[in-house]
Amino acid sequence: MFKHSQLESVKAWIAQPAQAGMPLHGRIQRAIRQLILDGALGPKKPLPASRALAKSLGVSRDTIEAAYGQLHAEGFIDRRVGSGSFVAEVTEFAPGRRQSPRRTQSLNQAPALSRRGNAMFGSGGVSEQLLPRPFAHGVPETRSFPLALWERLGRQVLRETGRRALLHGDPQGIEELRRAIADYVNLERGARATAERVLILTSSQQALTLCANMLLDPGDRIFIEDPAYYGARKAFDAAGLECVPIRVDRHGIAVDQIKAETRKVKAVFLTPSHQFPAGATLALDRRLALIEWASRHQAWIIEDDYDSEFHYAGKPTACLQGLDPHDRTIYIGTFTKSLFPGLRIGYAVLPPELVKPMTVARTLLDGHSAPMAQLTLARFMEGGHFGAHVRSMRGIYADRLDLLATLVGKHLPQFLEARVPDGGLQMPCALTGVISEAVAVDAARRVGIEIMGLSALYAGGKPEPGFLMGFAAYTPGEIEGAVRKLASALLAAAKS
Repeated sequence: MFKHSQLESVKAWIAQPAQAGMPLHGRIQRAIRQLILDGALGPKKPLPASRALAKSLGVSRDTIEAAYGQLHAEGFIDRRVGSGSFVAEVTEFAPGRRQSPRRTQSLNQAPALSRRGNAMFGSGGVSEQLLPRPFAHGVPETRSFPLALWERLGRQVLRETGRRALLHGDPQGIEELRRAIADYVNLERGARATAERVLILTSSQQALTLCANMLLDPGDRIFIEDPAYYGARKAFDAAGLECVPIRVDRHGIAVDQIKAETRKVKAVFLTPSHQFPAGATLALDRRLALIEWASRHQAWIIEDDYDSEFHYAGKPTACLQGLDPHDRTIYIGTFTKSLFPGLRIGYAVLPPELVKPMTVARTLLDGHSAPMAQLTLARFMEGGHFGAHVRSMRGIYADRLDLLATLVGKHLPQFLEARVPDGGLQMPCALTGVISEAVAVDAARRVGIEIMGLSALYAGGKPEPGFLMGFAAYTPGEIEGAVRKLASALLAAAKS
């Protein structure tokens, strides 16, 4: 029979609220198994007869038999006809094999990761707010998305494709979507794309990771803008690359600094249409000079065109890829900003010789993107709905940007100088020196306002203190309320 303490341990396990969702026999089985693993019940020790244990616990004998049967099936106990049930002789859970407290503690310590693993873990990753609040940057308006239309197109896809949508997809992406994307970027972005050159991915972040690992080796150098998009820097750092920061001015990345570099650099990453976070557009003469540099040095240009759909002043400039006759440019796009983040579809327009290697590498990451989402998006684009949605949101976002700039000028002139961009989903603001960036960001978060400080996005030189204010996802009422709240928070911080 169990000792009193052992019986009480089983009773306590049964009574735990956390185990309430588990069948009674399962709770009893888990309790006895834990006694064995802890060494409280050693090898060859007899277990109580099922009838006796059932009486002690106030349960049916069938319940105990079910628990014993599971323990026997898992190898924890032996059952002998006419003799009863005994703890099995397995050294892995014998008392002498029990882990010492020091060993248990060591298992809870940091794992022994690879250098790349430590770099990835140490970077903190790229996190997004599940429920964004003003003024989280890079978040589109999702409340205006035509869900009923999207649902109807999805039903059409299922009706017409049947079980095809339930199977594995082409690792390069479904042809209908690749063709729709090629048509779109050729028309709207001045690209030189074909369906054969498009690779469908889950995100622009996945594209950056592929580029970092497929085009460069650990220790290789890559030029990046300074300040730069944090997700790109983290992807390159995790791949073991040496990031060489290049200053950004009002005309974009300083190509003269790139041309003056005497060391071997194999690639350059930039956001030429709408520099993140400064908002500058790369001048045409710099685009052409960068293309010439890449051709001469056989280097790669990684062009992230993350939110070029939303341009509010003047005509958008054609993408670098469309200007590059040497096919040294990888063009990266995403639907996260133009449609909705949960879609998880991005793409890359690749030089012909990179299509097969990148597609094969992609199979080692996640195989393929979900066919249903791809087919629905292809139909959304082919029917003209994508263009119509972008045009509608472009007008809404332009109004919200104007409102935010006006409100910042009205309520925050002693703290901020708005740098109104020509496009995008966020507005950079420079702090005028009354309070520090860290104090401003902390004060905002204490009152439920989310702003991203700019200093952390710089790798060299002297950072300009300030922060990004996203505006696209928030209604005029939400923007005004948040600006007033931010003004009160910064005023209180300045007085403290």
